[in-house]
Formats: sequence, C-alpha cells, structure tokens
Amino acid sequence: MHPEQRATDRPAGIDGSALKGPFPVGEYALALRSRLRDMARVQVFGEVSDVGIRAKAVYFELRDAGGALPCSMWRTDYDDAAIRLENGAQVVLAGGCDYYPGSATSSPSFSFRATAVRLAGEGELLAQIERLRRRLDREGLVRPQKALPRPALPRSIGVVTGEGGKARDDVLAGLRRRGWKGRLVWAFAPVQDRRAAPLIGRAVQDLAALGEVDVIVVARGGGSVMDLMAFSDETLCRTVALLAVPVISSVGHHTDRPLIDDVAALSCSTPTHAAESAVRIHAGDARTDLAAAAGRLRRCGGRAVVERARRLAHLSRAPDEHVARHRAVLYQKLRELRATGRRGLDLRVAAAERHLLVLGRKAAAAAGEQERAVATVIARGEQVARARDSGLARRARDLDRLAMALAAHDPERTLARGFALVEDRAGEIVTSAEAARAAQAVSVRFHDDRVRAEVSEADGDP
Repeated sequence: MHPEQRATDRPAGIDGSALKGPFPVGEYALALRSRLRDMARVQVFGEVSDVGIRAKAVYFELRDAGGALPCSMWRTDYDDAAIRLENGAQVVLAGGCDYYPGSATSSPSFSFRATAVRLAGEGELLAQIERLRRRLDREGLVRPQKALPRPALPRSIGVVTGEGGKARDDVLAGLRRRGWKGRLVWAFAPVQDRRAAPLIGRAVQDLAALGEVDVIVVARGGGSVMDLMAFSDETLCRTVALLAVPVISSVGHHTDRPLIDDVAALSCSTPTHAAESAVRIHAGDARTDLAAAAGRLRRCGGRAVVERARRLAHLSRAPDEHVARHRAVLYQKLRELRATGRRGLDLRVAAAERHLLVLGRKAAAAAGEQERAVATVIARGEQVARARDSGLARRARDLDRLAMALAAHDPERTLARGFALVEDRAGEIVTSAEAARAAQAVSVRFHDDRVRAEVSEADGDP
C-alpha cells in the first residue's frame, strides 16, 4: 500500500486528544520492536519455571519475589551452553528485550532473548561436575574399575575415611554383620575441605601399594554439594579409575552422586552397605559350611581309602592279564599266518610249474618258427647275393669300357707316343708358331718331364 493510500485510509483521531497518531498497529509494533531491541543488553538472574524445549528454541520463565520475565533462547545457543534447564534451577541469563509484532493471524509476544546462560550457586557446581562426568566417560575412565574381579570373602580390606566420623563406626558395624574377622587397614584422611582430595588420593594409592589389600572402601556420610566436592575432584577420580585394586565408594546418600561413584568399581548409599558389599558372603556361614564339608570328608575318608586301595589292586593286576590275553591272540594269529603262508606257497609253486610248461611249449614252437624264418632269410640272402654279384660284374665291365675310352683320350698317352705339349709362362697351351714367338719363353712338356725354352729365329729363316 502506498503512503498516499495509507494517509487517505487513516481514520481521524480522538477529539480533544493531544497524542500523536493514529498510527497503523503494524507500524507501531515494528517501531516498538526496534525500540526494545535498542535497549541495553543486560544480565538477569532468577528461578526457572515452565521450561519448554522445541526443535529451534527453548522457552521458559524467569521469576523471583518481585516479578516474572518471559524468556526464550535459540536451541543452538542452549546446546552450546552444555547445561540442562530444569524447573526450580537458579540461573543467570545474558541477553536483551525482543518483541514479535504478530500479524492478522498470529498473536504478538514479548520475551527476553537470552544468548548465554549459566547455573547460579550450587547449580553452577552441578554443571561443572556434569561436564567433567561426560569428559571422563568419553575418555573411557568409567569402565576399568568395574572390570576388576572382587573376591567374595577378602582377606584384607582397606578403608579411607575420616578418623572421627560416623562412617568409621558404620563400616565396622557392616563387617560385624557379615561375621568377618580378616585384616582391616585404616587410612584416615580429611573428607571435607580444599585439602581433602589430594590426601584421599594419596591414601588410596598407599593402600593399593601394600599388595595385601583385596578391596578398598572410601566412606563418608552425606552432605551438600559443597561438602562433597572433594570426591568430584578430577585428579582423585583419575587416580581411582586407574588403580589395580577395586574401590567401593560410599559418599553421600541416594540423592548425592559425586564423580567418584562413577569411576569406582561399585557405589553404595551408606558405609554399612559398602562394608557388606566388600564381604559378599557371611563369614560365619562360610566357616560352618567348611566345617561340615571337612566332617563329611573325615567320615568318608576311611571308606574312600579302602575303595581306592581295591581299585589300585585291580589296576595293578590289569597289566599282566592284558599282556597274557594279547599274547594268546598273537600266538593264534601266528599259527594262522604260517598255515596261510604254506598254502599260498604251494599254490604259487603249482601255478609257476604250469606257467613254465606253457612257456616251454611256446619256446619250442617259437624255435621251429625261428628255424623256418632263418632258412627263409638265408635263401633270400643268397638270392640277393647272386643278384648283387651279377650287378657288380655288369658294372665292372661298364667301368672297364669307360676306362679304355678315357685312356684313348688322355693327353699323357699322346705324350708317351712322342708328342710334346707347349705352354707359355702362364700355363696356357701354345697352339701356333705365332703364339710361340709372342710368348718368347715357353715350357715344353714331354711325358716324363718339362723343359723350358727360349724362342728365337735363325738368320735366313722366314
């Protein structure tokens, strides 16, 4: 809507009123929100009530004797604070005023928009304890003590408590109730001041170092959060968590839970309960059961010895009987083996004789066949020899004819008849007088030797 339209649609004011306006309610609501947000950011404290946790925001009221304040907080800021708002808790809020103007279909609302929160007084201490409890759990220090074995009837128990406190008498009462008469080792330490935590830690370490203590009880009566703060000390809790001797914690009552209860092997509500938990069975009943068992053993001892002797005598005869029985079995098996071997040998001899006869007959038949084969081979050899001889004679005659033909054409034979062969220096045959003149030096070859000669022509010769 344009400003001109808003000015035209704006109704007339109240007659006689000096106040500005009239303004549209939405415009005034936005101006009011802006003015409220511009107010100084402050811290307020009070008691929490009507807590409502939503997906995006947390809504509650902060009250005291003088008034109440509706409050809201974004869920991300609430989760970052790592605390849990509960009705009745005393808290301190940091933030400022905020206003939701609403619309035609939703109602307006005013709230104190908190950006940070912390618990006040004991609530802050509880928040610190809760944060440390979560850290110890993440580091795995809650489980080691609970995994340690605890004897049902310990021989020696160590107790850490105040020297003049009522917890000491409660522990003794619980042990008497169990009829326990073992060794009790006391380690007295302060249980309520700023020096208590390190002294308690040193006491449990000394008891564990003895090597004879089977279980340690840390006992104190109830008290406020501040009274029990020593038992939520981080160093003390880490010391207890890493001890090799199981620790039973009895600090406070059902409504009190210091951190030592989380890291100990077992937590009890009272020192009496802790003593009874350390001795899990009644010592008198255990002694009675043990005496009854010893009596049964004595009564049954003579009969058991006799039965044992008979059993041993029977067992002593058993080896001879066993050997004799096996000797008879082995002798019978030896006779059977001999008879079986003799029969088998006779059968094998008869089979060998039959086989030898068959082989002899086959050998005779094979000898006759061999003689016939040899005769056939000899006859064939003679035929081959005759054929070879005739062929050799024919080839010899052919060779003689070839030798005669070669001899007729052999130059050596010609030289033997008086002819000579003329060659130049290179060994080439000289076939004409012109070639001889050109060579000048020739070699004349006769049938028995070679003669060198110089070619010259006498005067008057052509």
